[in-house]
Amino acid sequence: MSFLEGLNSPQREAVTHLGSPLLVLAGAGSGKTRVITYRIAWLIQETGLRPEQFLAVTFTNKAAGEMKERVQQMLEGRVPPNRLWVSTFHSTCVRILRRDGPAAGIPKDFTIYDEDAQLALVKMVVKELGLDDHVYTPRNVLSRISHAKNHGVTPQESFQDARDPKAERMAVIFEHYQKGLQRNRALDFDDLLLETVRLLRVSPETAAKYNQRFQHLLVDEYQDTNRVQYEFIRRLTPPEKNICVVGDEDQSIYGWRGADIRNILEFEKDFPEAKVVRLEQNYRSTKSILAGAAAVVAHNEARLGKTLWTDREQGPRIAFYEAADAEQEALFIADTIFKNAPENSNKRVAVLYRTNGQSRLVEEALRRYGLKYHVVGGFSFYERAEIRDLVAYLKAASNPDDSISLLRILNTPPRGIGKTTAEQLEQTALEHNTSMWGALGLALEQQTLPRRALAALAGFRHLIEDAAALAVGQAPINELLKFVLEKTRYAQLLEEDGSPEALGRLENIQELMNAAADAVARQEALAEFLDHAALMSDADDIDERAPISLHTLHTAKGLEFSLVFLAGMEEGVFPHGRSLSTTLGVEEERRLCYVGMTRAQDRLFLTRALVRRHFGSEMPDDTEPSRFLSEIPKELIEDLSPRHKMRASEMYKGPVYNSADNIRDFFAKRGVAMPVQPKASQVIREEAPERGLKIGGRVRHAKYGIGTVLRREGEGGDAKLTISFPGYGLKKLVERYAGLEKA
Repeated sequence: MSFLEGLNSPQREAVTHLGSPLLVLAGAGSGKTRVITYRIAWLIQETGLRPEQFLAVTFTNKAAGEMKERVQQMLEGRVPPNRLWVSTFHSTCVRILRRDGPAAGIPKDFTIYDEDAQLALVKMVVKELGLDDHVYTPRNVLSRISHAKNHGVTPQESFQDARDPKAERMAVIFEHYQKGLQRNRALDFDDLLLETVRLLRVSPETAAKYNQRFQHLLVDEYQDTNRVQYEFIRRLTPPEKNICVVGDEDQSIYGWRGADIRNILEFEKDFPEAKVVRLEQNYRSTKSILAGAAAVVAHNEARLGKTLWTDREQGPRIAFYEAADAEQEALFIADTIFKNAPENSNKRVAVLYRTNGQSRLVEEALRRYGLKYHVVGGFSFYERAEIRDLVAYLKAASNPDDSISLLRILNTPPRGIGKTTAEQLEQTALEHNTSMWGALGLALEQQTLPRRALAALAGFRHLIEDAAALAVGQAPINELLKFVLEKTRYAQLLEEDGSPEALGRLENIQELMNAAADAVARQEALAEFLDHAALMSDADDIDERAPISLHTLHTAKGLEFSLVFLAGMEEGVFPHGRSLSTTLGVEEERRLCYVGMTRAQDRLFLTRALVRRHFGSEMPDDTEPSRFLSEIPKELIEDLSPRHKMRASEMYKGPVYNSADNIRDFFAKRGVAMPVQPKASQVIREEAPERGLKIGGRVRHAKYGIGTVLRREGEGGDAKLTISFPGYGLKKLVERYAGLEKA
């Protein structure tokens, strides 16, 4: 078959380009994945290069799997799967480190620490240092460590840059955390990249080997790369500079976790001879949706620019609904879904919001209408407790020095090893600078613990030694897992429990056994199986078959739906209040809005509430419409809002819509739904007392002009207000003396 059939002209140009670096600016819905897969297949067929001479990296296992499968289909099965290096950044790094890590002092049998294990190690370090874990909460500490690593900052540099005693202690925790990883022969996710970059830096022979091997390097979602990934890519770029990066600067939305938009904006600076191909034909959205999204993102300055177009119909205008409050906003969404996407419809619907907390009211409204939905971001399979327990056993069998895994299973299921015994082992490990496994051996050798505890520890050691022997002997993974289940009676105890929860957990264990059997069929070693378990993420667990999906805007990236709702279009909500102090922050929020809008294929609804409750406040606060709404040309908007718009005090004189009947009645009177008789009982709310300037309210200042109130501390005239003034930034003013007027 011809690989160029069905491609438009720019896609064909990107697929067949040779002779210089290539930047493919792929607009939303323009077929970027097709370009990467077609390019790999075309190059293999037309240049005579072997499949293993290509490296393609992306961000999710799902995307990598789909790309690899598509290339194999195009080459009609002539390429074995294991010869194609198409994988995530982390998986690629694991593969390199497993092969060549010793050249930089990294053991080949290192353990990958997932988030649970990382948190456990942080807790251990905080405890060792005698710090208060309420002040130095493990999750916050780990976030700081990850942020530092993503920016290439070492513990020593963190200490030097510290501006206060707490930051200094954070740096000390960071240092001890790294020592703990080394002691346990483990790497966390960030280390996978950092250590691979270090390997390529300190071992020129290793770098030269991969430079020679990979004749073509392809990078997906280049706009989402951080500086460490950038350096990784640069060090793997072939001498001939056969690098192709595909991305869209208008969809760079992960700055908060280290993504650096400069990587894509400055590609032509890094490679002056680069060819730039723009994919501007959108195959997803109607003309109305595309025009509205393009108008919003055009207000950004940090962009290379492209003009999206589509052959699709004009389609309905973008719908806008301004609700009295957040509850009514959610009910409007549920009512509209009920009318436009009945249960038997094949239409896929998404409700998108800026923060997870916004899902609550939407969920309640959907339940009132009896609509089934799926909240994206729940616990994935490998995050469930019973799965983590059994994977920890497998990790301990593979690497007994893995203290975090050992601690997790030391008394799971209960075997008579109490908290005091575990703490004494931790103390022994600290005093002798050894792992928990080493401390366990010392305890049995020196007989320093009570007889009962020693007997339990001895039994545990025999169990791990036997499991390790099976692992060393390369026993099939499912047989090793079966051995663990039998010896620990883990599954038997759940079966004897018999509760619905226990039986559900038992089903999960059965599924893990299925996964192990599948791994054996694929001839995977234990290390590969554990690597897969550690590298799984929420993005790989999205159920695209769910008729109604609830997402944060970030988790919706890369997906498409027939109907899309963007909820909470208010200043301080979207754009988020934390972003309003900087231009960079607002521009990333605007890109996020563009991403959300371009998820829609046929219909797009934008909603907001006139009042919204903040931080459990007794009364909701008035809100201001999101600036993104005003950036959409008016002729593209269809306003479905009630004709008589209510502010907070007026709204609370009305009824609470607490059943599907009177919800539909409310919307019917406004021409939005079929009329249904309302219920007799209605709850009346009292008018809210005036409490000064509200969060989200617009104010005028004699010097700074018009601004938006972001925060209010205190009550009355002495309240301190944090206000964002365009051109002046954030100002903190006392309401009594500021001379503010409502704008």
